[in-house]
Parts: sequence; structure tokens; C-alpha cells
Amino acid sequence: MTLFRAARAVAESSGDGPIDWDAAAAAAKASVEPGDLSLSSAEHDGYARDVRDARDRVREVAAVDFDLPATVEVQNRHHWIDANVETFRRVMEPLAEEMRGPAFGSGVARSVNTGTMGVTLAFLGNNVLGQYDPLLLAEGSDHALYFVHPNIGRVADALEVPEPRFRRWIAFHEVAHAAEFGAAPWLSAHLEERMQEGVEGLTEGRFDRGALREVNVAMTAVEGYAELLMDRAFDDEYDDLRRKLDERRGGKGPVGKLVRRLLGLGMKREQYERGKAFFDAVADERGVHGASVVWESPEHLPSDEELDHPERWLARVPA
Repeated sequence: MTLFRAARAVAESSGDGPIDWDAAAAAAKASVEPGDLSLSSAEHDGYARDVRDARDRVREVAAVDFDLPATVEVQNRHHWIDANVETFRRVMEPLAEEMRGPAFGSGVARSVNTGTMGVTLAFLGNNVLGQYDPLLLAEGSDHALYFVHPNIGRVADALEVPEPRFRRWIAFHEVAHAAEFGAAPWLSAHLEERMQEGVEGLTEGRFDRGALREVNVAMTAVEGYAELLMDRAFDDEYDDLRRKLDERRGGKGPVGKLVRRLLGLGMKREQYERGKAFFDAVADERGVHGASVVWESPEHLPSDEELDHPERWLARVPA
């Protein structure tokens, strides 16, 4: 796995669109070691047990009925890249269709775009720990749950916490996302519609702030509720894990910070913090069951203003 192979994959990109997705995936995988995926029987059983226990605990604490995704996979980094390049392709295809032509489809422009996407996939593939994937814009309604085993082991070592305990913590967080989408069958369609409106605005030469703001507000609620459930449902002490993970989210060297800023991952950290503060306030007033009311309908989602003033949401939405 060498940077030369990554550069060659980008240089050899082809097609008539602005991004050669196969070349982007090849470049990303050439830049990142796949990592060891030789699981012991204890590790294999541990993942299954953690997911099952997280499902049962979240059901109990949140009083939310949901099923685990049809697909639950323990992956290496290359598996994650292959799974997610399809998601990126689906989400960006409407914009890519509008960008076909001499200006955007030229060799130079395609190479730049493909290289940028390759860097994005490589960075994420090297850092994602677990992922609940609602498979937005995919045909069918199956969702998926992924654990990137090499990253979990590396980060557990860096944080100096036992890997089985850290793995269990990640399982609770991702299963909490499964609970959200299971409790809100409308949520995937809501996000898809807002995303498509935003992309259509870009293809028409305008910036649809309203649609993109709605996506950000919904994702802030998604991340905040998952943080609430992870805190209230996790069956072990977690203060040290919370502190160390918060430090990791805000850390990294200058290059890592730059890449995270370019990818909007600073916004994701804000979503965690802002959403968690909102749901902590709601749960303190009404309990976790009362906070789960947010998933009964799109009208129960907090507004951008209500995220910072949860008392206004409490006054608007009945218990």
C-alpha cells in the first residue's frame, strides 16, 4: 500500500463524470493499510454479545421498539471504504449528473475531484470506529451496522482502555442510532428529501440554506439522542471513556485538524455537544421515555432555536 499506487489510481481515472468512483476507492485503499481482521472466537462472540446486550438495554431504557439491522459486519478499513463509496456515490450522483461536460469532466478536473474523494475516504476509513448506516437513497429499506475492528483496537490502545470495554461502548452508541431510525420510520425519508433539496439547489446555482439547515438540525438531534442513550443505557462506568473520547474528538495534529475542518467533522463534534445538551435537559425534565417522543413525527423534531432553548420544545411538544 503506497502513495505511488494512490497517485497512479487518481492519474488513471477515467469516465465522463466529474469523479471516477472506482479510482477514488482504489486510491483510498492504496493509502490505508486494511488492518488485521483475524478475530479470535472470544472477539467474535464479544461483538455479537455487545450488540445484543446494547439492543436489550436500549429497548429497556428508552421504551423504544426496534430491530437490529439486517446487516451487522465487523470490517477492516478497506471493507469500510468499499461500503461507503457507494453511499457517497448515491448522495452525490444528482450533482455529478449536472457536472458532466467539458469543464467538469476534463481529465484534470476529474483527477482533482477523484483525488479529493480518495483523500476523504482514506481519512475516514482510517478513523471511523463504528457506523450505523441507514443506506440513504438506496433501493429497499435495509440498514447496516459496521465495526472497523483495526481502528477500535488502535484507539483503545491509544486511550489506554481495555479493548473489550471500549468495543462495547462503541456498540452501545451505534445501536442507539439503530433505535432512532427504528423508532422513526419517517427519518430516513426526511433526511433524503432535505439532502436532495439541498443538492438540487446547488445544481440550479443556488444555495438552499433552509434545506441544509434542516439536515443539520435533524443530524444534531440524531447525534444528541444517541449520546443520551449511550450514557443512560451503558452498563458500566463511563466517565473516563466520555472524557477520553471528547479529548480525542477535539485533538489531533495540525494536519488532522485541517482535514477534519475541510470534511466538516468539526460540525459533527458540535452536533454531539449541542444535541447532547438538548436531550440531557429534556430527559432531566421528562425522563428518557419523554425524550423519545421526538421520534414520533417530523413535527416533534426540535427547531434550530429549540436546540439551544429546550424549554421552548418542552412547552411546544406534549409529554
